[in-house]
Order: sequence, then C-alpha cells, then structure tokens
Amino acid sequence: MERPPGIDRILRFEEALAVVLRQAQASPSPEAVETVALSNARGRVLARAVVADRDQPPFDRATRDGYAVRAADMGGAALGALRVVGSLRAGETWKSPPLRAGEAIEIMTGAGLPAGADAVVMVEDTAPENGGLRWQRMLRVGENVVPRGAETRAGSVVLARGTLLEGAEIGVAASCGQVELEVFARPRVAIAATGDELVELDEPMQSAQIRNSNSYALAALVESSGGVAERLAIARDCVEDLRARIIEGFQADLLLFSGGVSMGKYDLVEQALAEFGAEFFFTGALIQPGKPIVFGRLPRPDGLHPKGWTYFFGLPGNPVSAQVCFHLFVAPMLRARCGRVEVAPLFVEARLGESVQGGSRVTRFLPARVSGAWDGVKVRLVGWQGSGDVVANARGDGYAVLPAGEEAFAAGETVRVLLR
Repeated sequence: MERPPGIDRILRFEEALAVVLRQAQASPSPEAVETVALSNARGRVLARAVVADRDQPPFDRATRDGYAVRAADMGGAALGALRVVGSLRAGETWKSPPLRAGEAIEIMTGAGLPAGADAVVMVEDTAPENGGLRWQRMLRVGENVVPRGAETRAGSVVLARGTLLEGAEIGVAASCGQVELEVFARPRVAIAATGDELVELDEPMQSAQIRNSNSYALAALVESSGGVAERLAIARDCVEDLRARIIEGFQADLLLFSGGVSMGKYDLVEQALAEFGAEFFFTGALIQPGKPIVFGRLPRPDGLHPKGWTYFFGLPGNPVSAQVCFHLFVAPMLRARCGRVEVAPLFVEARLGESVQGGSRVTRFLPARVSGAWDGVKVRLVGWQGSGDVVANARGDGYAVLPAGEEAFAAGETVRVLLR
C-alpha cells in the first residue's frame, strides 16, 4: 500500500526512542487526581508529595544491641570496668538521671539514646567483670548511633510528586502516618487489533484464522504499566472499521493499534489516521522485530473533553514485534501519562552465555533468559522461530540487544538487555 504523502519517516532505534521520550516529557501532567487508601496504593503514582511529619529518626537511635556509654570513658588508658545502671528497650524512654562518667546502660537496637550517652558499644565487644562491664576496644563519639533527623527533617519532602509507589515507597508513607495518598488517575488505553484473519477467543475458528491474542497481551502490559486497558472490537481490513475504532479511541489517553501498519495491500491504519489529521512522528524504526512501528498523535475533535491530543501507536501484528515495541516505545509514553517522572525503558548489562551471529543492519531485540549469579549476570538467547513465536517469547524474561553492524558476538561479551 502507498503511504499517505509526507508521512514516511523511518528512524534508527536511538532516534525513535529519543522522539518518544521528548513527547513523553512534553505531554501535560494528568489532571485527574484520586485519593486512595495506603493499602491500595501499590502501583499508583503520587500526585501530591509526601512530607515527613517529624524528624527521622525522631531521637538519637541505637543501631546495635549493646551498651549506651560516654565515648570518653572508652579510651585505651581507662582501667576500670563500667557500672551498668539500667536497661533500655526499643519504644522505652530513659527517665532516670543522665548517664554519668563510669556508667553504662544496656540498650537494644532501635532504642533512643539516653541523656548523657554519646555512643553505643556492641555487646560482642564487651565482657562482664565483677558485676560491671569491661570493653575490648576504643569507641568514637556517635559510633553505632543514627542522630536525630539524620534521615530526614520534619517538613522535608520524602516522596516527590510523580513517584511510583512500590513497597519501599509505601513503607516511607506509612512511617509518616499517611493513611491515604493523593494519586493520579490511571490513564485509559484503547486497544484495537486489526485484521480479517482474527477471531475472538470464544468464536469458532477456521484453519486459516488466528485468535486475537495481541489485544490480551497488550492489555496485560498496559495494566502492569499503570494504565487501564480497554479492548475494542476487532477492526477488519477496511477503512470504515478503522475509522470507527479511531473515533472510540479519541476518548482514551492513548490509542494502540495492532497490525495494519506494514506495506501490504490491506495495511490501512496510517491511511485512516491521516484522514483524522494525524501528526506522524515516525512510521518505522530500524529494529528487529518491530520495524513497522508507527507513532504520532491525533487532534481531538471540537466538543470532546478534554481537548488536546490523543497519542497513538501502530504496532506490528506479529505478537513478539508488538510486545518488543510496547516495552521500547509505548511503556515510556504510558508512564508519562500516569504522571511518572522516570519513564525511559530499563536496560542492564550482562555477559553472553554463548556466541551469537551478528551482521544485521538493524538493532535486534531477541528473546532471552537472564540468569544472575555472584560472579556476574549472564544472558542466553531463547531459540525461536521468528516474531510470531509467542511460546518462545514467554520462555524469556527480557530481550538481548544486538547493535547493528557487528558481525559476531563472542561468548562472554557484554551486551545490553531490555528487561520485561
């Protein structure tokens, strides 16, 4: 199919990713905000910063089980044993007179340092002697103690707007007494699979047809990335069906097409988008799989609230291609629409567990399995039969990145890996 005039723009991978990230950063922050219980906040994005309600720690805190002492009493020239005058557990407050020279107080991890003490000697560095305590090494002021406010001060921002809430962040919010949090509403993502060959899972299927698996896989990826997935009806290979899906997609924050973006006679997605005034940022990327990826935005019609743009991606119809493109390009834009600050895809480095043939003129993202060990992280390619092999794709947990132009990659060579 001939593309509409003026929209043919195929970029190198790095260029295409840079375009997506620029658009992600330039897109406005979500407007809708919700209040959710802290227990339901995992995976959401903060719309209002969390500030510390008090100093953390709120007192000089012991970091070891041992004895609260005066460091001046622990000099190497000191001869006598210290006299233990009490015991202090976490959660208790020392109400007796301040610690005096020659005295020690048994203290547990997490307890507040009693007045007069300025260090904690670990229990394993002490020995009992004649009802008292003898130490086995010198001690510095502040040793085994976290000073009050060392972690944060009351009123300081501890979780910024745009923070993704996972276990660590929820723990911080709980430590500040946050029963509820203000979070951005989850963006809606409309998903339209295209093709006359597709059938829904509960429909009878002829031998030449395939099940509509892409919309389910993409919906799962959308949900795991913080969005709300809305699976639309299959768009058949006709402009009328595609127009109908585009009109439905105007109501969403992001519109995903699967299939119909290559150069075949019935690849009509770009033609239909162009009819609605689409701005195309690129119509392909020099990657394998996933070269026919399309990215752009649609002006929302008058009378539609909110006004502005609906971003869209035209993903290849082959399942592995669609999922690779989602991780590389769709997920960053979706994270931005969720209100997140950090949106770029996450790559790590690993050593190849085997030699791999190169020589491609495009950047390749091949299904792979990552294994971690103390002596290093290794990655091995998963044997696959091409970009339609969903079974092989599911056996991997990431994609090994093989740059264009290199003839071969030796076992033990370091490569990047795109984590799923």
